[in-house]
Amino acid sequence: MPRIARLDTPGLLHHVMIRGIERRKIFNDDKDRENLIERLSILLPKTKTQCYAWSFLSNHAHFLLRSGPAGIAALMRRLLTGYAVSYNRRHKRHGQLFQNRYKSIICQEDAYLQELVRYIHLNPLRANIAVDLKELGRYPYCGHIALIGKKKMEWQEVQYVLGFFGTRVVEARKRYVSYVKNGISLGRRPELVGGGLIRSLGGWDEVKKMRLTGQDRIKSDQRILGERDFVSEVLSESEGQFSRKYQLKSLGYDFEKVVERVSILFRMERDYITGRGRQKDRGVARDLLCYWAVVELGMPMVDLARRFDITPAAVSYAVQRGEKMAKEEGYQLETCVI
Repeated sequence: MPRIARLDTPGLLHHVMIRGIERRKIFNDDKDRENLIERLSILLPKTKTQCYAWSFLSNHAHFLLRSGPAGIAALMRRLLTGYAVSYNRRHKRHGQLFQNRYKSIICQEDAYLQELVRYIHLNPLRANIAVDLKELGRYPYCGHIALIGKKKMEWQEVQYVLGFFGTRVVEARKRYVSYVKNGISLGRRPELVGGGLIRSLGGWDEVKKMRLTGQDRIKSDQRILGERDFVSEVLSESEGQFSRKYQLKSLGYDFEKVVERVSILFRMERDYITGRGRQKDRGVARDLLCYWAVVELGMPMVDLARRFDITPAAVSYAVQRGEKMAKEEGYQLETCVI
C-alpha cells in the first residue's frame, strides 16, 4: 500500500515524532542528546522554525514545531540526516537509524497547543525516566525544564507558551505546572497521536450520531488533528502542493523522464549520470536529478539510495546541493530542455 503524501503547509503547528528503527535506541548517552540539541539550536533559527515543546527518550523523541517558510520537511531532512551520520560515525555502526519517515501531524493551535505541550512534556514521566513532577523538572532533555525556568534554551519558545497561562511570568509558570500535574492521571493519550475520522469529529459518539443521519462522509485526515473546518482548510491549502506533483505525473514525468531532462540539460549520456563513479560532472548532474526526483516527484530518498547504491544520507545531501543549484541557475524541470 503506497504511503500517503505528507502535508507541509508553512506556518502551521506540527507534532513531530521520530523513532529508532525496530524500536532501537537513537540516544546511547547524554553526548548523543547534546549532539541533537546543538543541531536544533542551529537549524531552528536558520529555518525560522519555532519549537514549543520537546522531549527525548531512549528510542524516540517528540517535538511541537511551527514550520518556517520552507516547511517542516526542510528542517527534518537536515536535522535527522546530520544526526544519523554523526551517530553512526561515533558508534561505529552502519545503516538506517530511524524507523521509516518521521511522523508529523498538523495540529489546530487554539484547540490543541496546550494539550500537546503537556502531553509531550509528560513523556519522560510515562516512560519512568522521571518518577514524579519534581524529578521531571530536573530532567535536562525535555522542554518542561525551560518552561519552569530551571534551564534556558535559546531556541525554545518559552514566552509564547507561557502566554496561554497568564500575562505575568511567575503566575503563568504556576498555572502551567498545575496544568501539567492535572494531566498525569490522564495517562497515554492516543487521541493526540492517532488519526482519521474519529479524531476529526470528536469521538465515537459523534461518529455514530452522524452515521444515523447519513452525514459521516465528510473531510477527515489522519495527518491532521483538529475540528472539521480546520481539516478542510488545511487540505484546501495543501491542494496546490499536491496538484504540482499530479500535474507532472499527468505530463508523463517519472524517474526516467527526469533522468532524460537532466541528460539533455548537461549534455550527458543517461547511463553516465546514473552509473557508478565520483566524477565531478556526474555528481553535479546527479544532485539536480535527486532534487527533482525527491522534491518535485515525491520519490522516497530510500528508493534513490537503492538505485544509486548509496546511503539515504548521501541522497539527502545531494537534494540540498541540487536545490541550491536549481535556485541559483534558475533550472525548471519542465523548461530545462536546451
